[in-house]
Amino acid sequence: MDNENTKKLSKESISFQICHSIIEVEKKEYDSIQPDNNPFFEFDFLFALEKSGCVGPGTGWEPRHLLLREGKKLIGAITFYLKTDSYGEYIFDWQWARAYQDAGLRYYPKAVVGIPFTPATGRRIIVRADYDYGMCGRALIEKLIEICSLKSLSSIHFLFVTYEEQELLCECGFLSRLTYQYHWFNSDYLGFDDFLSDLRSGRRKQIKKERRRLNDLGIEVNVFEKDQIRREHIDCIWEFYLNTTSEKWGNAYLNRKFFDLVFETYRDRTVLMVAQMENRPVGGTINFRKGDKLYGRYWGCNIKVPYLHFECCYYKPIEFAIRNGIKVFEAGAQGEHKFLRGFEAVPIYSSHFFFNPGAQSSIDNFLRGERPYMRSLISEYNRHSPLKRARGGNRKKS
Repeated sequence: MDNENTKKLSKESISFQICHSIIEVEKKEYDSIQPDNNPFFEFDFLFALEKSGCVGPGTGWEPRHLLLREGKKLIGAITFYLKTDSYGEYIFDWQWARAYQDAGLRYYPKAVVGIPFTPATGRRIIVRADYDYGMCGRALIEKLIEICSLKSLSSIHFLFVTYEEQELLCECGFLSRLTYQYHWFNSDYLGFDDFLSDLRSGRRKQIKKERRRLNDLGIEVNVFEKDQIRREHIDCIWEFYLNTTSEKWGNAYLNRKFFDLVFETYRDRTVLMVAQMENRPVGGTINFRKGDKLYGRYWGCNIKVPYLHFECCYYKPIEFAIRNGIKVFEAGAQGEHKFLRGFEAVPIYSSHFFFNPGAQSSIDNFLRGERPYMRSLISEYNRHSPLKRARGGNRKKS
C-alpha cells in the first residue's frame, strides 16, 4: 500500500474531528483525498443521501464523518453510521442480533462503516495518497474504536472493504468475514463479441438469442451519461425504481429528492441505460462510474418483457465498459443470473469488532468455520463457470 516516499505521521501534529454532516467539510478538500475508483464516498454522493433525508435521524442511518488532520490539512477520513437496525447493509448480521437478544444484550445501536443501500467494494479507510496508509489507517481505526466505546455501541462493522483493509483491521483486533459476489472483469476485450468468445458455446448462443429477441420486439437500449442526461431520464429511472421496490421490498430506501440531487450535482459519475419500445421508455438502470470501475445500482421497468433485465443490467453495461476501457463492473448483490452470463464469483470482505468479549469470542468461532466454506463455494462456482478464464481459478484478491 505504501512506499518509501509516503509521509509519516507525527502524533504531536495530528487532530481528529467528528462531523454530523458532510456539509461541515469543504467539498474540494474532502474530494482531494478520495481514491480514484470509488464514487460513493465523494462529497456529492454523501450530500445527496443526507440532503434528501435518505440518511439521518429517523432513517436508521445517522451519519458521522471522522476526519484526521495534520495541522489544518485533511489527510484521512472514515464515514460511519449509527445504526438502529440492519436494513440496507447487504452483509447480513440478523443472527448476531438475535443471539444478542437471546443473551439479554443490546445489539443496537451499532456503528457501520459502509455505503448505505450500496453493496459495492472499495476503500472505507480513506487516506491521502502521499501519506503512509498503514499509519494513518491505524490512527483512524483506534480513534473510531474509542468513540464507539464512549457511545456504548455494541459493535463496529466495516462492510465491503478491500482485502488490504481487512488485513489492517485484523491487526487492530477486528474479526474477518468472507462472503461473495459476482463481478465482471474486462480482459482487454475489443468488443462484446470478443467477450462472448470467452464463454462456452451454449451460453454464447443463449445470450445472442436473448438479445435478438429484444431486437425483434423493437426494443432499443440507449446509454446516457454526464451532460447527455436530462430531467426526463431521471423521471423514468425514478418510476422504474419505485416499480421494483414496491414489488420486492414494499418500501423504497431512496426518495425522489435523492434522484433529483444526483441529476443536479452528480451527473459526471452517472450512467443510465434506458430501454425504449415504440418511442416510450419501458425500463432502465442507473449506474455510477469512476476511474476503471462501473457500478450497477438500481433497475426497474413498467412492462414485463423476457430478457429486458439482462440487457439493461448486464449486456449493455458490459458493452459500455468494453468501449470505455473499464476494468471491473460490479452489478450489485445476489447473482445466479450474473454467473451464467460471464460474471465471476469473487470474495467479499468485511470486518467486525464486538465490545462484549463473549460475543467477540463466539462470533470469531463462527467466522472461522464460515470462511473455509465460503472459499470452497467460490472455487466451486468458478470451476463450473461458463467463462473459460474463470475456470482457471487465477483471479487475484481485490
